[in-house]
Amino acid sequence: MSQSFDTNKMDKTAESSTAKKRAREEDSIAEFSDSAQIPSLEDNLTFSDTLVALRIMRAQFPTIDKVSIQPFVLRSQLYSSVQDRTQVDRELESLRREKVLRIFKLNTGQDDHAVMFMDDYLNQVERVVKRMEAKKLDDLEVFEWFKTHVIFSKLEPSIEHQELCALLAIGGSVKDEHISLLINAGLLTRQIIDPNMYWFAIPNIGSILKGLSQGRKELLSLLNRRRYKEMMLAPLEKKRLRLSPLDMRFHLRDLIGSGHLKTVQTPTGLIVRVSKE
Repeated sequence: MSQSFDTNKMDKTAESSTAKKRAREEDSIAEFSDSAQIPSLEDNLTFSDTLVALRIMRAQFPTIDKVSIQPFVLRSQLYSSVQDRTQVDRELESLRREKVLRIFKLNTGQDDHAVMFMDDYLNQVERVVKRMEAKKLDDLEVFEWFKTHVIFSKLEPSIEHQELCALLAIGGSVKDEHISLLINAGLLTRQIIDPNMYWFAIPNIGSILKGLSQGRKELLSLLNRRRYKEMMLAPLEKKRLRLSPLDMRFHLRDLIGSGHLKTVQTPTGLIVRVSKE
């Protein structure tokens, strides 16, 4: 019987009552809060399975050497934890509208989306601003305009050129150099299909995206070489990937949530198996 993959163990059968859901969240947060600081949320924010999964996965985001980046969670990873994908999408949309998080379209050549808590994203932007200030570049006022007038006004993953300029113009006179500076800082990327559209981006994520793609291939290759294209979860989790800075748990959640891998409960424990084409 297939099961969804979550944290160090598989999720237990979902409990329907609100009281049990709240209790499960409190237990989960208490268990993992020692590994990383968890963003504070508004007291009146609706508890949800997606929010619980996000907070736990954020706390477990791997430490990456030589790359300064705030934790993020892939949408596919949430699908591995919360079985109802429609529920995940609905709850993500609600959290996005409440400005608790931002969703980013990743430049991987696939339909990948990253989710980052708004506080973490703002910290990431601040780090970029400090780095650019250290270079003593001109037109740095655009970063303040971007933080003040764009980030909270445009919550979608993309923005059109004219709308971007209109929002930035609230802060001052916009020049082409301002837009170029935002792109060079990694805050925006041009869409290939329509150069008048930009994706909001996570700065410094380039090398991690390369590792994400290579790690996926490496893990699938590892399992495909085995006789039954499967492996016990416990020893698999302990293996290290050579080509990715992300850890095995990160990749397992991603590939199970995207349907490339599945989990099967056996008398000897949980097995991770390559899904049939």
